[in-house]
Amino acid sequence: MDLLTLLDMVATGMGDRVLIGGRKDGLTGAQLRDRAAAGGRLLADTGAHTVAYLGGNGPAFPVALFSAAAARVPFLPLNYRLSDEQLSEILHRQEGSVVLTDSPDRVRRLVPDLPVLTLDEFTGKCASAPADATPEGAGPEAIALLLMTSGTTAAPKSAVLRHQHLTSYILGSVEFASAEATDATIVSVPPYHIAAVANLLSNLYSGRRIVYLDHFTAAEWLDTVRTQAITHAMVVPTMLARIVREIEQTGAVAPPTLRALSYGGAKVSANVIADALRLFPDTDFVNAYGLTETSSSVAVLGPEDHRQALASYDPVIKARLGSVGRALPGVVIGVHDDEGRPCAAGVEGDIVIQGPQVAGEYLEAGSRLDDHGWFPTRDRGYLDADGYLFIRGRADDTIIRGGENIAPAEIEDVIATHAAVLDCAVAGIPDEEWGHRIGAFVVLKPDHHCTAEELREFVRARLRGSKTPDMVTFLDELPTTPTGKVLRRTLVSDLVVHQ
Repeated sequence: MDLLTLLDMVATGMGDRVLIGGRKDGLTGAQLRDRAAAGGRLLADTGAHTVAYLGGNGPAFPVALFSAAAARVPFLPLNYRLSDEQLSEILHRQEGSVVLTDSPDRVRRLVPDLPVLTLDEFTGKCASAPADATPEGAGPEAIALLLMTSGTTAAPKSAVLRHQHLTSYILGSVEFASAEATDATIVSVPPYHIAAVANLLSNLYSGRRIVYLDHFTAAEWLDTVRTQAITHAMVVPTMLARIVREIEQTGAVAPPTLRALSYGGAKVSANVIADALRLFPDTDFVNAYGLTETSSSVAVLGPEDHRQALASYDPVIKARLGSVGRALPGVVIGVHDDEGRPCAAGVEGDIVIQGPQVAGEYLEAGSRLDDHGWFPTRDRGYLDADGYLFIRGRADDTIIRGGENIAPAEIEDVIATHAAVLDCAVAGIPDEEWGHRIGAFVVLKPDHHCTAEELREFVRARLRGSKTPDMVTFLDELPTTPTGKVLRRTLVSDLVVHQ
């Protein structure tokens, strides 16, 4: 099965239902299929080997994605927030590509030889072309999507997702046409992130209307949820924290139509989750964990898990509010030690994943699956006795202090319980004597006060002395990626520069 098969199912089964945009002027399932067919012909005529997309959220994104599938070429959404130098490096790799963009002058300045179509030009041609049958897809093993990983010490790699990986994720996690005709979701994650692609495919397949919010602010998000009668939403941790803060500061009431709210992409403060559950008492919360290389979510903490953990006095069950839940059907999650052997329940190790939705492949470096089909996530964590997965951080984030390996998450979990703390991050600060010193970066709640020494004593009383932060820095906000991951390297480099 490929993406065009999914689209054809949607157009055949829910052809008259508006699925993209506003209720009155949005695209129906049949219209999306027709425009993808027209876009596929247009892209095929260019002779392009890849379709690059440089633009924001909006109806052009799903049209472009399915048009690339109809042209039987990979789709590559790019981060429009990249610097000119970073974007130029990536675009220069895309020989034989066509670029669909709302920034044509920028692309032509950086890479004059690449053919460019503006998004308005492209979508206009797709809309005006005569309806035609959906073309034959490229097949399950063809590359459907390329997503650039975030480069840190090296140039970013192109993660490869084939049609079979994306369709396996949808078939394993979504029931076809299961949404009510009045259901609607808001998508505010950027189009170059796997969550944007997964949200598009899963909501289309279920029959839920998708409303795009291109530039997120908490106030506009809440207004859109109210005016568009949004029933479902997905946010990253930074967004959730800002939504909670907006409601608390304005005294607003949570939108009554919102039945389900999923969050993921990075660690979420326990205080933020507790506040969100209190402010959205009638909303089901879902925590999802996944990676680009696994076609999005592989584990989910469902609404009932949230309710049980919040209400329970059992510390084991209550702790699950800090987990990402259990594996989705068809997915196997393991935790391995340094020798590749399975860890016992509660023992931290390297998180590895198997399953038909797991790609684990890069265009420049080939497959990273081992001989048993395991993909190494580079995340550290553990499984409890009932299979709930706890993420302790990236392997690269481990603090090595005097030869002792320290997980930042362990210290963050303690700091986050302080009554004055809104958010925090812990990172290793390079040190000639100790290897690393422990740095804590803390955002306080409005109208709350706490000194660095108070926080250090708070941690020391709950963890041994070697895990007490050597320094505490107070910030107005933690630097994050657009998808909510804390930029620890930015925190460290800024601190070193200002020392």
